[in-house]
Amino acid sequence: MAGASVKVAVRVRPFNSREMSRESKCIIQMSGSTTTILNPKQPKETPKSFSFDYSYWSHTTPADVNYASQKQVYRDIGEEMLQHAFEGYNVCIFAYGQTGAGKSYTMMGKQEKDQQGIIPQLCEDLFSRINDTTNDNMSYSVEVSYMEIYCERVRDLLNPKNKGNLRVREHPLMGPYVEDLSKLAVTSYNDIQDLMDSGNKARTVAATNMNETSSRSHAVFNIIFTQKRHDAETDITTEKVSKISLVDLAGSERADSTGAKGTRLKEGANINKSLTTLGKVISALAEMDSGPNKNKKKKKTDFIPYRDSVLTWLLRENLGGNSRTAMVAALSPADINYDETLSTLRYADRAKQIRCNAVINEDPNNKLIRELKDEVARLRDLLYAQGLGDIIDMTNAIAGISPSSSLSALSSRAASVASLHERIMFAPGSEEAIERLKETEKIIAELNETWEEKLRRTEAIRMEREALLAEMGVAMREDGGTLGVFSPKKTPHLVNLNEDPLMSECLLYYIKDGITRVGREDAEKRQDIVLSGHFIKEEHCLFRSDNKTSGEVIVTLEPCEGADTYVNGKKVTEPSILRSGNRIIMGKSHVFRFNHPEQARQERERTPCAETPAEPVDWAFAQRELLEKQGIDMKQEMEQRLQELEDQYRREREEANYLLEQQRLDYESKLEALQKQMDSRYYPEANEEEEEPEDEVQWTEREFELALWAFRKWKWYQFTSLRDLLWGNAIFLKEANAISVELKKKVQFQFVLLTDTLYSPLPPDLLPPDAAKDREKRPFPRTIVAVEVQDQKNGATHYWTLEKLRQRLDLMREMYDRAAEVPSSVIDDCDNVVTGGDPFYDRFPWFRLVGRAFVYLSNLLYPVPLVHRVAIVSEKGEVKGFLRVAVQAISADEEAPDYGSGVRQSGTAKISFDDQHFEKFQSESCPAVGLSRSGTSQEELRIVEGQGQVSDVGPSADEVNNNTCTVTPEDLLLDSPEKSVSEGPLETALDHLKLGSMFTFRVTVLQASSISAEYADIFCQFNFIHRHDEAFSTEPLKNTGRGPPLGFYHVQNIAVEVTRSFIEYIKSQPIVFEVFGHYQQHPFPPLCKDVLSPLRPSRRHLPRVMPLSKPVPATKLSTMTRPSPGPCQCKYDLMVFFEICELEANGDYIPAVVDHRGGMPCHGTFLLHQGIQRRITVTLVHETGSLIRWKEVRELVVGRIRNTPEADESLIDPNILSLNILSSGYIHPSQDDRQFLDSDMPRTFYQFETAWDSSMHNSLLLNRVTPYREKIYITLSAYIEMENCTQPAVITKDFCMVFYSRDAKLPASRSIRNLFGSGSLRASESNRVTGVYELSLCRVADAGSPGMQRRRRRVLDTSVAYVRGEENLAGWRPRSDSLILDHQWELEKLSLLQEVEKTRHYLLLREKLETTQRLGLETLSPCSSEDSESRSTSCVSSPHSVDGAAENHTSPPESPSERQKELAVKCLRLLTHTFNREYSHSHVCISASESKLSEMSVTLMRDPSMPVLGVTTLTPSSTCPSLVEGRYNAIDVRPPQVSSRAESPDLEAAVEGEQKKSPGHRPEEEKEPQRLLVPDIQEIRVSPIVSKKGYLHFLEPHTNGWVKRFVVVRRPYVYIYNSDKDMVERAILNLSKAQVEYSEDQQAMLKTPNTFAVCTEHRGILLQASSDKDMHDWLYAFNPLLAGSIRSKLSRRRTAQMRI
Repeated sequence: MAGASVKVAVRVRPFNSREMSRESKCIIQMSGSTTTILNPKQPKETPKSFSFDYSYWSHTTPADVNYASQKQVYRDIGEEMLQHAFEGYNVCIFAYGQTGAGKSYTMMGKQEKDQQGIIPQLCEDLFSRINDTTNDNMSYSVEVSYMEIYCERVRDLLNPKNKGNLRVREHPLMGPYVEDLSKLAVTSYNDIQDLMDSGNKARTVAATNMNETSSRSHAVFNIIFTQKRHDAETDITTEKVSKISLVDLAGSERADSTGAKGTRLKEGANINKSLTTLGKVISALAEMDSGPNKNKKKKKTDFIPYRDSVLTWLLRENLGGNSRTAMVAALSPADINYDETLSTLRYADRAKQIRCNAVINEDPNNKLIRELKDEVARLRDLLYAQGLGDIIDMTNAIAGISPSSSLSALSSRAASVASLHERIMFAPGSEEAIERLKETEKIIAELNETWEEKLRRTEAIRMEREALLAEMGVAMREDGGTLGVFSPKKTPHLVNLNEDPLMSECLLYYIKDGITRVGREDAEKRQDIVLSGHFIKEEHCLFRSDNKTSGEVIVTLEPCEGADTYVNGKKVTEPSILRSGNRIIMGKSHVFRFNHPEQARQERERTPCAETPAEPVDWAFAQRELLEKQGIDMKQEMEQRLQELEDQYRREREEANYLLEQQRLDYESKLEALQKQMDSRYYPEANEEEEEPEDEVQWTEREFELALWAFRKWKWYQFTSLRDLLWGNAIFLKEANAISVELKKKVQFQFVLLTDTLYSPLPPDLLPPDAAKDREKRPFPRTIVAVEVQDQKNGATHYWTLEKLRQRLDLMREMYDRAAEVPSSVIDDCDNVVTGGDPFYDRFPWFRLVGRAFVYLSNLLYPVPLVHRVAIVSEKGEVKGFLRVAVQAISADEEAPDYGSGVRQSGTAKISFDDQHFEKFQSESCPAVGLSRSGTSQEELRIVEGQGQVSDVGPSADEVNNNTCTVTPEDLLLDSPEKSVSEGPLETALDHLKLGSMFTFRVTVLQASSISAEYADIFCQFNFIHRHDEAFSTEPLKNTGRGPPLGFYHVQNIAVEVTRSFIEYIKSQPIVFEVFGHYQQHPFPPLCKDVLSPLRPSRRHLPRVMPLSKPVPATKLSTMTRPSPGPCQCKYDLMVFFEICELEANGDYIPAVVDHRGGMPCHGTFLLHQGIQRRITVTLVHETGSLIRWKEVRELVVGRIRNTPEADESLIDPNILSLNILSSGYIHPSQDDRQFLDSDMPRTFYQFETAWDSSMHNSLLLNRVTPYREKIYITLSAYIEMENCTQPAVITKDFCMVFYSRDAKLPASRSIRNLFGSGSLRASESNRVTGVYELSLCRVADAGSPGMQRRRRRVLDTSVAYVRGEENLAGWRPRSDSLILDHQWELEKLSLLQEVEKTRHYLLLREKLETTQRLGLETLSPCSSEDSESRSTSCVSSPHSVDGAAENHTSPPESPSERQKELAVKCLRLLTHTFNREYSHSHVCISASESKLSEMSVTLMRDPSMPVLGVTTLTPSSTCPSLVEGRYNAIDVRPPQVSSRAESPDLEAAVEGEQKKSPGHRPEEEKEPQRLLVPDIQEIRVSPIVSKKGYLHFLEPHTNGWVKRFVVVRRPYVYIYNSDKDMVERAILNLSKAQVEYSEDQQAMLKTPNTFAVCTEHRGILLQASSDKDMHDWLYAFNPLLAGSIRSKLSRRRTAQMRI
């Protein structure tokens, strides 16, 4: 019965007054032990039935036959539980049910007759059974405790003093218990009844809607019942303790049903919490004990939430533990309580499945004795049954003979024992029974043994052990407490000496009176001291101890014959008297010291002043003494041996060095011979060229300027040196981060590049010592490598030089070493003393720089006031906010305007502009080097794609290319300094700025806006750019980041004496505004997340890109040294199709299905069948070119088989397989692959096919069916030989595959995204994977040029070196090459921001001047507004003439200048340009829009309103210079063009000159000497960012029809598909090598709206969009800069129309 289930009974009560008043109906039916409940809301529903142990029908009156009274409930449940309590089990009865269901009635009952509940009846029955006991050996004791659990708090109901909350504790043995809970002893039922009544009065009850006297707490009545039994035979008292827990639970209820509010609602919440936890516990226990889980081991997830409430915690043992448990579920019969009643029934049904493992609570020893006594009785009965009872008596008599009995008594028993054995032999099984009987009685005797007997037996064993240890030489202390080696105070003895000091004096051997023998264990005689070893004889020596008459003990050592025995280093052969302290060596390894305590004491008494020997007497002393006495000088022997070893090492080293040198010379001579052989074979023309003498070329002055400019530009390039610094110092950075992480310093280090620009000037402490001298010579700003220190503790950022990092790193290492020795608290206190401060931290300023802004002063030239809104730009190029500043010229005594309260009016500051000082500043910041004849700095010229097509202002692309531009950005803004000085005296031009006069102007800092709230206090200071020491500052303002802008309203008047330098300054230089703020946040992420610290903000989460794999090594080709590539000859874009074909039943090889769903790592997964022959087909598609010719496929290898995208390329792959090439050659494309591009100039298609037997790899991944959600990856490399190339080109591709069973049917939907797409797409055409590659053909580099040697030098990348603690950095890496590229992008952004500020100021000034002119004010512009509008140039700018002569400030509009004529001709060519076949020799394909343009030219001739222009006047546009000179061939490397195109207004002459080029000269021009090239093919990963996708129409050159194609723009590539359902790219366009053209006039003439053109190196393509907005979106996707300029032009045109 130990594993019995919980007994569950349900009882239904009669209707109460509330239910009667609502005329409720009974929904409960009972039949035997089955209870059925009806659903009153759905009467037709099948009733739910539940089966329990007992179902009590108490709904009717006692007159009913089926009525279950209180006594019946007690007879079924209470009597059984009381019987278990008397057996020694724990017992628990608890009642459960909703409020008012009758729980308290069932458990407690009422005081009337026959109305008492289970608890009173059980207590009464308990004492009645105790009183009926007649056994005198039995005694009983009863203790009770009564507590309630109210709102998860425990109260004692029996002790009025314990009014507070009692703590629930848990004991490791006793389990959960209530601390300080009173347990009261009772002797009768009346005592219990009194205590129960007093406790019930203290219970918490309250009225709810469901019950007038609802119990608001759980009541637990515990009875501790103890039974004591005294055994007269053994005189042992045993006891059994039973704990009877009687629980009356609070009512389970719903808040809406009870109408609970306020305190009642809180009580109900706590009640429901504990009952819900009880339900969870019951469900968990039932789940664990249910059928499927019964035989399983307990899992970690089988957690029982006992601790979630106090009730379940205290009842833990009763629920599924050591207890016999019964549950009474009280039910309400009313239909209005259907939900609560059904919940109670389900609750009870779950509890029925719980099994309890109850055990009898008694002492294990007592239980064992009782069981053993039963076993003895059973065995006795067995022997008596076999007639062997007298044997038992005889054995007991023998065992009972005392040790002092006489021998005669023993001999008299011998005969009876012999006969005993004879009888046992003939009794079957009796011998085993007797053995069991003896064993059992022996165990009983041990258990009954008293404590005193155990102590006596323990003492006897201890005495035996001490005697044995003393014999072994190990002694006990006299007090007997500790075991070890202790020197006796009188007895002579030996102690061992060992080479290890810890092992010395660990063994002690006593020398007993008489003879003590020493020898081996296997000696004939027993040896007192046993030793072992090669040199120990069987009988080695003996010690003789004699007592003299005076009482003195003398010990003599007598060695045996042939035994090596030494005393004090001398070998003894005769008996020798020993003195205390003598060293005795036996054999070679046993060293002892002889101790004679009495003798040593007498010597100390004789010579009390004897000094202690200087050297300790240990093992080393004894060995050294032995060597000296034997005549061996150990030191001399060691020195001699050491000298011999050194001589031998020197000889061997010299021989090895000689052999290595000979081998090195031999290899060097062989390498030189091979190198000469290779050079003569592969570079014959290079050797010939070297032998030819070079003719000296005479340079023109223009060429010399260009060469000088190029020399300076490349001299100051820092890419390689910056990379060297990043690579070389990476190890220091990594070590600093590792130490920071280990010491838990919240500091992070990372490389950063800093450039000395206007927005980010370098602080002096970061500049190298020679920076001041170098700055005067340097034409470009200096870039340095620094360390960005992110102080996360203080929220500060510092910049260190690399030298400072190394210095601090030394201090960090010292701190790291001290951290292991000194506690961390002491380190923090001592840091300031030892290192002068923590090396990780720097002092940080209270205010941090938010950003800088620049305000130009050119409006002071024309005294008009301007209010600027300038961007506040940080050092990283981020716009942090905006600043409003007003600049105006004033009179000396003019007062500031009234801005309201808070205006800070400063006095007038006098600033002097010294010409010499300013010229020195100009030479330092902007040195006048590299100027062309027109005064234009070549460094300022930058070409941006699309700039020349639509811009009416600025140099043309031809002029930029030929360096003949005469208009600079400074010319567009203001007059250049050189020009304004040469135009005459300044006094005549600027009346208010006369040299020597005083000029006063006002700078007003108005407002700051959009500054982040992380900067709390904001202030601004400003100064002239060359006067850092004289700054003007505003007051700090509180910044919240919200609300209106911050109003500084700081007015500063500045008086200046007008000098030439001041006029130059206000023309070109700005005032610098610096905004500072108090930073109050820590923006830095944790170190482990900063893997790359990208400078660009990440706007979207990009999908993971699979890394590019290195080529699989070839197996058949010999390893060739790759020659160093030189200048790039040409580049081609390759589109490669990969197919895996499988053998079908009809014998054809069909391409396997490819899954093209998004997110694939290899852009497609091949779905293959297991065990089928396969072939791999590779198709190369590219533009036709003269330099790219494929000869043959040398080898195709497959390897790196794996089930992860990443491959470990460092391991040697044993599964590489070289495939058999079946066919290769040029092919005609299929219908789907043939595009409109192939109609006039077909693309080249080269295809080869190989056989692939995947079983040859011997890889399990390829031979089995791929498991679910697993993919197989392989790498394929094709080695293809090309003409004029030194080595094969390598195409590498990663394949992703999934293997299905041989007969599996693969659905087509896995490879086609939509089954209902266009029907024109064949599935077989999409069963391929596309790869995009870039082929570079480079010339072989000259091995001897210094530039190539410098580029090829190897710099050690220290970032891969291991640093202690590197594993704590969680993948962090120092930045290297990518930092340089990101910094370039940063500098470009800063320069663009600077240009934007200049342009914004210029536009603002021009608008102000035009407004002033329209108001009739005095004209301040040097040129007329009409003229400026017609030229689209600056109103304050006057362009230079071609010959550089100065012009008048005003030019009449009727006489256009040469520049205007040139612009007019250029615009005319732009409107009338066409693509002509005669220019195809410049590697330009025939334009797709030729037919349309020819129609347009005919229309021009017939239109009488147009000027008379012949067809011969239609020339290509100068905005597409590749059509004239082939300049757009970006991969064609040419020397600088010296001669410029003639800039003449005579258009016809220029056209005739172009038409003189005859196609007949093309063969001579194309005859170039064959050059050996180095091929390099790199796979281009498809960008995950889609700029735009949709349909576009393409013009077919021959049919003049439009073809609709689906286009996806992933910059820099445009991918063309047949439709949006097509999965395979059919063509690609590289935007980085293409030029986008757009012209509104051209659209009007062609009568084809929404068109634009794309000119590539090989062809021109005309595209048409569906609408105007769509066209602008496509233009923005193709060329954002061009689209922006078009929109800007359109907005200016609309503004002009609105003004008109």
